Amino acid sequence: QVQLVESGGGLVQAGGALRLTCAASGRTFGYAMGWFRQTPGKEREFVAAISWSGSTTYYADSVKGRFTISRDNAKNTLYLQMNSLKPEDTAVYYCATRRTSAQAMSPGRYDYWGQGTQVTVSS
Repeated sequence: QVQLVESGGGLVQAGGALRLTCAASGRTFGYAMGWFRQTPGKEREFVAAISWSGSTTYYADSVKGRFTISRDNAKNTLYLQMNSLKPEDTAVYYCATRRTSAQAMSPGRYDYWGQGTQVTVSS
């Protein structure tokens, strides 16, 4: 079993930055990880994903150039550095992991999820 716990969310002004952290416990060796976000009434949306080795990353067009996903496998931790934040980035952010080394964009391809952390960007 895998447990994921996100932290680092909060309230920030437009143009500001936040760094989200996802601490994983349990078996995660060899697993790809990703970040997703969701706002009320909308489906969960892909943000970024990273392979097990960290050598391959993928981003949603809406965050490309502003967000950076990274991981520290020695610490079992996933990160999302968010810069130049916009009000439309406001959402609950979730980390997820899947039982394979290759990243994916679809939420349905992920096996474990955290509880989420709220990010609010004021204009």
